[in-house]
Amino acid sequence: MKHKSILFLTLRIFSATGGIEKVCKILGKALFENTFRGNCSLVIYSSHDSSIQAKNNRYFPSDNFSGFENKRLRFLNAAFFNGLKSDVVILSHINLLPIGWLIKLFSPKTKLLMLAHGIEVWSLPLGLKKKMLGSCDEILCVSQFTKDEMIKLHGGDAKKYTVLNNCLDPFLPILTKQIDKAALRTKYGFKPIDKILFTLTRMDATERYKGYDRVLQAMSLLIKEMPDLKYIIGGSYDEIEKKKIDALISELGLKDNVMIAGFIPDSDLKDYFLMSDLYVMPSYNEGFGIVFIEAMYHGLPVIAGNKDGSVDALLDGKLGTLIDPMDIESLKNAIKDNFENSKNKQVYNEVLMAHFGYDVYKEKLSVILN
Repeated sequence: MKHKSILFLTLRIFSATGGIEKVCKILGKALFENTFRGNCSLVIYSSHDSSIQAKNNRYFPSDNFSGFENKRLRFLNAAFFNGLKSDVVILSHINLLPIGWLIKLFSPKTKLLMLAHGIEVWSLPLGLKKKMLGSCDEILCVSQFTKDEMIKLHGGDAKKYTVLNNCLDPFLPILTKQIDKAALRTKYGFKPIDKILFTLTRMDATERYKGYDRVLQAMSLLIKEMPDLKYIIGGSYDEIEKKKIDALISELGLKDNVMIAGFIPDSDLKDYFLMSDLYVMPSYNEGFGIVFIEAMYHGLPVIAGNKDGSVDALLDGKLGTLIDPMDIESLKNAIKDNFENSKNKQVYNEVLMAHFGYDVYKEKLSVILN
């Protein structure tokens, strides 16, 4: 590690449970371990979290973390002056670009990195914001798709864009024991003979690109020949979207086949993966999709869309089935095929860890920082 000091700026890490927050936790851990190994310093600032929320977290020492509890001016002031003293400043989100640009303006020697996740960077910034993007020394894209979209939309030096795929959470439970799937299913009200599909996503009109409505349509085409087919949609939801999906379920005659589970705590999530047979999320606007690699980690075959960053998570189809996310017939056939043809899960797991294991991610990050 050549750098002496790193400042990692985030919007939130602990006060929300989304994919970007998960990425920030893991990146914070990897940064700490890389800086600790190199006898360097790391400071993590969060605009929206409180410092108390970092207490006893497993990812990095709380002494390295400061939360500013939505006090924007305090956050901007601390980030600016600490950034001027830092060798590297890392932005977790494009919304932090103005403060990064300002640091770079007054301290050109500071190396400025920005994470690019997905939909938040797939629009063309105008005027000053476009200029600000040019101040980044390197943009870390979570997938090749995100990189390609950014180069197409924003231009600039292609060498500035680096793909750093997301990785598995190092604190996922180690799966060594044989799982009693029948007991798990009984616990959650399913039958041992059920064939269970699972999607984990927020149910919101703005999130419908995840494809849970299309999974329902594909189910309606399969239900006569697969009457034991069940579908769990997990994740928080807004009431307006839930009413729309409830109406669709009723219209398709799937009331007895679909469970809308709502928010699933991390402590229970493992159960949902382990009692399911197939993870299905035919999205078309996914930046990467950590949930895909988490599903595969728990032994689930995966179906995903072939139009977005899901392609990276499935290694171009080596780790699962890629389909046109808008083609209901292809989705139906992929679901049927996955139940009829068993996969070699052990081989899949070895490939999965070789590409998306935490240690692999940490080493890639170390190369980038150096």
